[in-house]
Amino acid sequence: MPMSLHPDHHHAPDADGCVARLKLLADGIRLGVVRELMRGPRHVGELATLLRAERSLLSHHLRILRDARIVIAERDGKSVLYRLADGVLAGRRARGALDLGCCRLSFD
Repeated sequence: MPMSLHPDHHHAPDADGCVARLKLLADGIRLGVVRELMRGPRHVGELATLLRAERSLLSHHLRILRDARIVIAERDGKSVLYRLADGVLAGRRARGALDLGCCRLSFD
C-alpha cells in the first residue's frame, strides 16, 4: 500500500520530536503493529501470528511503542490487549491515517 505524509498545521511540535516519532515507525515490525492496531485491538499472540514475529522480539517493539504513547496495553483476563492510544487514529472516518502530532501518516 502506498503511504503519504500530510503536514499537520494544527499542531506545531518541535522538529526533533517529529523526527523521533517518524523514526519509531521506520521499523517494519513497529509499523506492522501500528497498521494491525488500526484495524482494532489485538492480543500479543494475534500480532505475533499476523506479523510472523517471535513474541520476545514483538514484546520489545511493543514496549517501545508504549513508551512513545502510540499504543496502550490493557489487561484482558490472563493476556494483554493492545490498542492505539487515544488521538493516534486521525478521525473516525480516516481509518487509514495516523496522527503523529506533527503530521498525519496515511496508508492508501
